[in-house]
Amino acid sequence: MNSGATSTKETLINELRNEQETIQKRLKELQSLIEQSRAEVRRLQQRSIDVNAQMKRIEESFDSVPRPEIREVYTKALDTRSRLLTTQSQMERFESDRANLEHFGQLVTKLLNMMEGVAVPNPIAAPPQDEPVQTNLSSDQIVQIVQSQEAERQRLARQMHDGPAQSLTNFILQAEICRRLFDRNPDRAGEELDNLKTAASTTFQRVRDFIFELRPMMLDDLGLTPTVRRYVDVFGEKSGIETRINIVGEERRRIEPHNEVMMFRSLQELLGYARDNAQATRIEVVLDISSNPVKATVSFTGRPIEEIEAQVEQNKNRMFGLATLRERLQLIGGDIEVTNLEGELNRVEITLPTDNA
Repeated sequence: MNSGATSTKETLINELRNEQETIQKRLKELQSLIEQSRAEVRRLQQRSIDVNAQMKRIEESFDSVPRPEIREVYTKALDTRSRLLTTQSQMERFESDRANLEHFGQLVTKLLNMMEGVAVPNPIAAPPQDEPVQTNLSSDQIVQIVQSQEAERQRLARQMHDGPAQSLTNFILQAEICRRLFDRNPDRAGEELDNLKTAASTTFQRVRDFIFELRPMMLDDLGLTPTVRRYVDVFGEKSGIETRINIVGEERRRIEPHNEVMMFRSLQELLGYARDNAQATRIEVVLDISSNPVKATVSFTGRPIEEIEAQVEQNKNRMFGLATLRERLQLIGGDIEVTNLEGELNRVEITLPTDNA
């Protein structure tokens, strides 16, 4: 084996060992978080039992209990159930992260054992016919893919909890109130049903918005440009931020489906970045599909990007940063360029190569 191959092998082995240590540390952290979450779930379950006992006592003498006391108990019940749901969801996410990390750790260990026990093949010699085809992805790129997938799962879990899951918890309590009021106070039961109907309509719209953000069907049917245009318009209406979009090129042009998804997701995250991290008051999007590579520019007012990214570095796993987006884009040949202009104006440009002329 030549010295260059030996050096490459030793470097890769060292990287895998470092990755093993990182995984073990993270697994210990996750185990600690899981144990804390389990203890909190047990505490909240006991509290829920106590609150349910209070509600039962109120039900037995519903007509004589003052309305403020009823509201206080139901508010306490809502808070307990909401916190219990949140903690259980958090614990399940930790357990899912642990399972995925353990699986990834097994792959790393298997690869490390292979590297330590098998010599690096001669790069000139032809591989045996039954040898599996090697991928072009480096170990760092594989790690980036796994981390990106986990980050996306965590984002979706948070959205589900903060949106539909929370609303369903409220439905349960409102329905329970209505059931107990039907015989004692039909008029008030009718009012509660009206409130429940209004809440259901609002939640239905939130679910539709969630589905659109998760995977807009019009992206497959109509393409990138109409989907981005609609998303930007809806984003401006809901956020209250002055948001404009300008399309350059033929709007009906289609590019590869995976590139359309990547560009849409990138713009989606940049708009959220401008809203949540930069506290932008004005956003302008320019989507240029007239050439190759396809380009998108997002300009927004607010905090300077350098200041935001410094905060992201200090709060890893709790804030979305542009470095994560850059890694995903570079995996498919794209890139991102960040510019701080004079005043409070930031500019982020995405380039994405396409095979479609």
